[in-house]
Amino acid sequence: MNKQYQVYGIGNALVDFEIETTPDELAALNVEKGVMTLIDGERQQALLNAFHGKHHSRACGGSAANTIIGAQSLGAKCFYSCKVANDETGHFYRDDLLRHGVETNLADEALEEGETGKCLVLITDDADRTMNTFLGITGEINSRQVNQSALAASEYLYIEGYLSSSPTALQAAVEAMAFARKNQVKTAFSLSDPNMVKFCREGLIAIIGEGVDLLFCNYDEATLYSESDNLEDAARKLSKLAKVVVITLGADGALIVYGDEQIKVAGHPVKALDTNGAGDLFAGSFLYAISQGHDLSKAGQLASFASAQLVTQFGPRLTDDKLQQVREFAKQL
Repeated sequence: MNKQYQVYGIGNALVDFEIETTPDELAALNVEKGVMTLIDGERQQALLNAFHGKHHSRACGGSAANTIIGAQSLGAKCFYSCKVANDETGHFYRDDLLRHGVETNLADEALEEGETGKCLVLITDDADRTMNTFLGITGEINSRQVNQSALAASEYLYIEGYLSSSPTALQAAVEAMAFARKNQVKTAFSLSDPNMVKFCREGLIAIIGEGVDLLFCNYDEATLYSESDNLEDAARKLSKLAKVVVITLGADGALIVYGDEQIKVAGHPVKALDTNGAGDLFAGSFLYAISQGHDLSKAGQLASFASAQLVTQFGPRLTDDKLQQVREFAKQL
């Protein structure tokens, strides 16, 4: 049976502000490099004032939003649930999401007073991204933002691990997973960030619950969550939690684990400028491919190619010409 939506996502609504900086400047400002750190609004504004690097255009972001927009841009039909405030940033976020063709709860509900979440995405010349996030009102996302009729009409539910940092968001994620299972909607989940594994493990465990159909993570998240010191052990342990485990390996591609089967996905050698959103687009491209009936190997090939194109530019969205290249690659699968 064809579903109305291929992917229904739930995640934080964060407007991304990208800034090119240096490791020395990060150290001087006491910013932990390479991970996501939650901060308050005062600290974020102080950092925004302190960084002197080149500022890039803002974009509606948040990990799951990047995944959903990525899948939508390739041709999937997607719905995204999140929470923004009735401020300029919130209106920008809603309009940007709708401009990408994604259906959302924001289109129909009145926005509450407050401050929309923002993320400083700090890019160093090794293409590493460091994120300092002020959640604002997005940290108050709850089950009221979940459209159950749209979720029931979806092939996949996709949830980001970042929701484990907020009690109301965690509850919404756990309830959405339970609803999906009851309504024959497949479940997909991303561990999202090493700091989520370090500091919000219990929340991640609660969201995964009895297991998911598809689990995304990178090498660091995989080894941390599985308490392993190598890829083989991590893959074996994580395969008990999901029917399919996808472990991204940066320039080395990815490893897909399906039961006793392991599929190695090749990377694409490129000169990386900015890795922000690469894992998110990998997940979005992968979900798009399997929703179109492609096997796991071909889904991995498309996801690897798409994320490689993304890291050659700044920002979490493929430029029009890069997007066209990915679409052409998809046609050849």
